[in-house]
Amino acid sequence: MAKRKSAGILLYRTGATGTEVFLVLHGGPFWVGKDAGTWTIPKGEFDDTETPLAAAIREFHEETGTLLHGDFTPLTPVVQKAGKQVFAFAQKGDLDADKIVSNTFTIQWPPKSGQWQTFPEVAQAQWFPIPEAKAKINAAQVALLDELLQQLKAL
Repeated sequence: MAKRKSAGILLYRTGATGTEVFLVLHGGPFWVGKDAGTWTIPKGEFDDTETPLAAAIREFHEETGTLLHGDFTPLTPVVQKAGKQVFAFAQKGDLDADKIVSNTFTIQWPPKSGQWQTFPEVAQAQWFPIPEAKAKINAAQVALLDELLQQLKAL
């Protein structure tokens, strides 16, 4: 079986508290009430018919309603606990986290109930200062935040 891989965008800006990053919280019943360690960069799976950058741009658009353009800085891929490889690209930008428009998915919920429900793929989006983002984001993605900070210091 092929290794699962996903690609996403680490959007960042300079805020009142320094560098802030844009993170999302998954939608759907499995994620209700979860917080620390469950936020993520907007990302999604892709296959060999698409480049990681093209997939990252597509997924960001699907999960936020915003189509990004311009220069993207590749970050070192990370591997999450379940083995999924995440390709990420940093870009400086800004958007209103309260106005995202996410695509949806449909699942049988509760399981085996025969009832189908539709949920947004992203339930919430928010800007976080880096220290707070490190507590919120999937543990494997902390390395992306660290690399972003290193790159920004080098500028």
